Amino acid sequence: MSFSKEFIAESVAVIEAIDTDTIEEVARGIAAVRERGGRLFILGVGGSAGHASHAVNDFRKICDIESYAPTDNVSELTARANDEGWDTTFSAWLKGSRLAAEDALLVFSVGGGDEAKGVSANIVSALKLAVERETPIFGIVGRDGGTTAKLATACVVIPPLFPSHITPHTEGLAAVIWHLVVTHPALARVATRWESLT
Repeated sequence: MSFSKEFIAESVAVIEAIDTDTIEEVARGIAAVRERGGRLFILGVGGSAGHASHAVNDFRKICDIESYAPTDNVSELTARANDEGWDTTFSAWLKGSRLAAEDALLVFSVGGGDEAKGVSANIVSALKLAVERETPIFGIVGRDGGTTAKLATACVVIPPLFPSHITPHTEGLAAVIWHLVVTHPALARVATRWESLT
């Protein structure tokens, strides 16, 4: 079997193992944020920062939810990292945004953050702030979900069925999951362009 066939077969197996009830919880939870007039703050680092930026567009445009990602402002992000350190880049930004209980966090992360291992410390700090302020937390993560899964209101864990491909499967399928969420009937309000032309 070629690597391409093998990778796609793995992807299918991972998709089939995803807990779809949790995806429904995430969709309903984010819909509730919109209904109460809250905002959605989307966090991710590395490739997940790219997901966060793209998802902000879709949640705003398709779902009519006020949404933001701290990584979209590179000037503020790098100023905070330079002046105060990386670990508080997200939590300080969220404090400046007046994160409140009616808002929500959505985290994209392969590991979900792990304070003990020093992984994604800025995500962990943001999660702690959300807990302090009783802000709901949603996640789409991999492996065991780390701190995100432990603290989340609802968290989709991409099953780590293939240890040598955890990162590409998690990041690739995270995009599938959040595209599912933004087109979910509980959330979608505006037809996407190509579908509206048919």
